[in-house]
Amino acid sequence: MQSKTAKLDVGIEIDAKRVVFVIYPGVTLLDVAGPLQAFSSANNTEIAGRQRIYEVVIASPAGGSVVTDCRVDLGSVSLDQAAVQPIDTLIVAGGNGVFDALEQLGLVSWIKAQSAGCRRVASTCMGAFLTAAAGLLDGQSVTTHWRQVEELQRRFPNIDVKRDPLFVRNGSMWSSAGVTAGIDLALAMIEEDMGHEAAMQVAQALVVFFKRPGGQSQFSDILNIQAAETEGLFADLHAWIAGHLQSDLSVPKLAERLAMSPRSFSRKYKEKTGITPAKTVEMIRVDAAKRALARRDLPLAQIAFNTGFMDEQRLRRAFQRHVGISPMAYRETFSTAERNAN
Repeated sequence: MQSKTAKLDVGIEIDAKRVVFVIYPGVTLLDVAGPLQAFSSANNTEIAGRQRIYEVVIASPAGGSVVTDCRVDLGSVSLDQAAVQPIDTLIVAGGNGVFDALEQLGLVSWIKAQSAGCRRVASTCMGAFLTAAAGLLDGQSVTTHWRQVEELQRRFPNIDVKRDPLFVRNGSMWSSAGVTAGIDLALAMIEEDMGHEAAMQVAQALVVFFKRPGGQSQFSDILNIQAAETEGLFADLHAWIAGHLQSDLSVPKLAERLAMSPRSFSRKYKEKTGITPAKTVEMIRVDAAKRALARRDLPLAQIAFNTGFMDEQRLRRAFQRHVGISPMAYRETFSTAERNAN
């Protein structure tokens, strides 16, 4: 079988990078289709020109049709066929079928053997169980779907499982969190191969408006609050806070809105949400600042005032606590897609 090549505009031929997705019965469809589409779309960017940058292959232990989690069949080649040509990037997809796949020692051995010749090896979601079983993650940090963090850590105590990140990179080893986070991982790989502009063009083509950095949490802070407060006792209060960020949002004022004493309100709120009212207010203000930072026409001082932080220093400190990067670094990353869309 001849290696596929791509032609540059100037007539020079280059090898297309082979990206092989490993699947099995019960694989999550979007764990495969999301990042696969990102790599495919990269071939159609202005940066690529007439080059075919990526050749995407789907492989399974026996080849043929594989039933995904949502009963949609995916065609695949066998692992042996996938290994005939060099593999640049090997991506092990996730899904509830991974636990049955772990019993296929030939599959685990194949992943281990092929990883030695790959430039990159990655897992999406629960695919980390297979890369861990292959011994590729010992002593390294990794992420997976938040629901499987404890189980992955229990089965493989020699790895450091991170609950929050969208994706984690350790040299040539990559891993992503659940489902759509595989797209973020693929975009980061495309950025490494083709540059920031190409990755943003792919994000725009996929209508993924913001290319999220790997360190960003799997959850928004607001979603975390809502998920924790299952009874909805404070839902209206949260909505009011979001609409009155410049107001006095101290505990006494919030308690007054609910006709409660400050002491009783603070105790009840932490009991139901797991965090203090003050932390919630800060999270909601940071969330509003994130949206404002995507617009390049607002200065940081104005954003700090509009969101109730009042000065830039308070905004910076809160942003570092909750996002892990500075407001301006966030703006640089997240506003690019908006500029490209205009």
